[in-house]
Amino acid sequence: MLKVCIADDHVLILNAVRAALTTAEDIEVVGAAHSGKEVLRLVEAHVPDVVLLDHRMPDVDGLSCLRTIKQRWPEVKVVMLSASEDPKQISEALGAGASAYIGKRINPDDLASAVRQVVAGVVYQRSADAGGEEAASAGPAAPGDELTKRERTLLEAVAQGLSTKAISRELWISEKTVKFHLTNIYRKLGVHNRTAAMRYAFKHGLVSSPSVDGDADALSA
Repeated sequence: MLKVCIADDHVLILNAVRAALTTAEDIEVVGAAHSGKEVLRLVEAHVPDVVLLDHRMPDVDGLSCLRTIKQRWPEVKVVMLSASEDPKQISEALGAGASAYIGKRINPDDLASAVRQVVAGVVYQRSADAGGEEAASAGPAAPGDELTKRERTLLEAVAQGLSTKAISRELWISEKTVKFHLTNIYRKLGVHNRTAAMRYAFKHGLVSSPSVDGDADALSA
């Protein structure tokens, strides 16, 4: 269970963010704050995995909160959630230690997934067009380089044409966990489905013997 604190000076936004996250079974919102001082007290009390922090906050602004959090609790990941997409503000936030900068135009259904990706260490690249990823992160990484050992094992199983159910049995993990890992893999490789992941993995030498023509169950599960 991922513990998350959220902070925004607008009650409507705060409630919307909470609602978007509480639908996820693996995320617990342990606190919500309307000001910079409040969020610092919440972090001290709960030491969450992630803080979703608005750039503009009363009494102590978001950037100052970010710096204080990273100084006192360096293990806590901070995600700036802001309506502003000013490149200067994004650069300042990432330079101050933010793990990601997410625009408030993000689809609420994608917010929980974005939080998981930040915890998993996925590197987001910000896109200039509105249809691209609504986040940015603190450094580039070649697709495939940041895959964990578990994800590489699962990718190898996918390349062999195994279905979600079969991978679940092979690796002794739940089908839900398999799907979670697949979501991480797709994002890290910059693809959207199994077939594209297998082709990418084969092209870049991430797996030994992929099978892009696997059975229908493997490609659709």
